Order: sequence, then C-alpha cells, then structure tokens
Amino acid sequence: METALHLSQVTLEYPDGEGILRALDGVSLDLRRGEFVSLVGPSGSGKSSLLAVAATLVRPTAGSVAVAGQDAGSLTEAGRTALRRDSIGIIFQQPNLLPSLTAVEQLLVAAHLRAEPLGDARRKAAGLLGRVGLASVLDKRPHQLSGGQRQRVNIARALMASPAVLLVDEPTAALDRGRSEEIVRLLREVTDEFGVATLMVTHDTGLVSFTDAVATMRDGRLTAGVHADAR
Repeated sequence: METALHLSQVTLEYPDGEGILRALDGVSLDLRRGEFVSLVGPSGSGKSSLLAVAATLVRPTAGSVAVAGQDAGSLTEAGRTALRRDSIGIIFQQPNLLPSLTAVEQLLVAAHLRAEPLGDARRKAAGLLGRVGLASVLDKRPHQLSGGQRQRVNIARALMASPAVLLVDEPTAALDRGRSEEIVRLLREVTDEFGVATLMVTHDTGLVSFTDAVATMRDGRLTAGVHADAR
C-alpha cells in the first residue's frame, strides 16, 4: 500500500524559560493508505505535538514530514495550507461546527475553499453525510444534533477533500461508551472504504482493538508499534 504519511527523525523543541523543552525526540513513522493506527501515551508525552507536526501546522525543529509524497518542509506557508486543504482531514476532539450552518452546509464551506462547483459539492456532501448515518438530518443545525451526530458531521467534513490522511484527536472524549465504539467503528470503516491513512490519538485503550496497530508515545519518543520504528 502507498505510504500516505512519512515522518523521519522528527524533533520539535520549544523555548522553556531559560532552557529548551523537547516535545518530540527523533520520531519516525510511516502510515499507509487503508491503515488505522492508534496513538496512546500519558498526558504530556508528545501525542498532540506529533499530530500538529503531521498536520503541517507546526514546523519541526529537525527531521522531515511528507504527506501524499509531498515534502512539507520544501513548501511555503501557502503551499502547506494547500497541502492541508487537499490532502489532510483533521478530526478534532470537539467538532467545532458553525452554529448557524446546517449539517450539509458545514461540508460545503470546505468545498468552497477549494472552489468546487456548488452542485457537485452539495451532492458529495449529502452522500458523505448519508455514509456516516446522517441522511435524515442534512438540514439540521448543530444544536439540533446529538454529540455523536455532531462528531459524525465532523468525520464527513474531514472526508470532503478525499484526503490521503486523517488525523484524529480524541474523537470520543465527550461521548459515552456506546457512542464511542460507534464512532471508532465508523473511523475503521471509512479508513477501509476510502483508503485513507488514519492516525488517532486516544486515552481509551478499550478502543484500540478497532485499529491495525498501536503506537506508544513516552517523553517525546515513539516507543512501539509503527513501521519505521518497529522494523
């Protein structure tokens, strides 16, 4: 399978008072299309930093990041923005839906940024919302949806660009056990169906059985489970 996300010896450092905080320490991983990996570890271990670097939101201090074969380090800020827009779907812990927009309109905002024809975008948005089980609520606004439904809109929105990579940050933090399993099972299904490479940060080790591998972060290092470190 094609490698969708490649990190090589990534280090990320921040000023910390008079010293330097090393949030990531020589992290390498390869994530292939159709692969679903969970990322676990204690708070402060570097999981969020890894997602931010993988999303090209933060430039690493050292090392390289490639998404869909494109070296993010060689791009301008505008180029990285375009790479995120076209190749990376980000699913946040909180759906961050716009309160005035309907479910289908949430997806159309992203399509507008890519200058997609409105008719085509609306059909695609409706199809994706149907795929995640929301065909009956296309015209409902966030306050009319349950927490699980809002997270499903979040997933559908992340798929609108047909991305190579899905980066998922604690998608079940605000959900009960039943809805949590439904959401992660859905992520498993769309990973397989759309051939995306999915990396999910989670504190809930009971959900990792839905994923293909488990990677563990500790003190900024990836200690287990992902190809470049395991081979």
